[in-house]
Amino acid sequence: MNPDLSWVLNDVLQVPGARHAILVSADGLLLANSSEIGRDDAETVAAAMSSMQSLSRAVAPFIGTRNPGRWRQTLLEYEDGWIFLIAAGSGAYLAATAAADVDMEAMSFRMQQQVTALGKAMTTPPRQNVSSEI
Repeated sequence: MNPDLSWVLNDVLQVPGARHAILVSADGLLLANSSEIGRDDAETVAAAMSSMQSLSRAVAPFIGTRNPGRWRQTLLEYEDGWIFLIAAGSGAYLAATAAADVDMEAMSFRMQQQVTALGKAMTTPPRQNVSSEI
């Protein structure tokens, strides 16, 4: 059973100018997509976003330090808009698109908030040791 994660995507899309959002597994499988993008297109983009994240990590030394640290976000700029890609926990990524005039800080902040909320929602509490009589 897959949990309904649409709340994560719907909240990201509340930023003025936001267009689409998807949640992607590290191996490129689509976990969830906003209703504004069809499933087939979302699956294609999911595979590409997984590759984009991998490329982003591979070029990290280009920033010029011995230890570039942890990858946080990849931004792609196009004439008509932006693609944001961020880590969404262990083995998952959140990708969103927005218009060229989007408030980039608001978009990034909202995505980070949702990733934090997603992490809390997906965390399973430890099992309690329940004693039972035989």
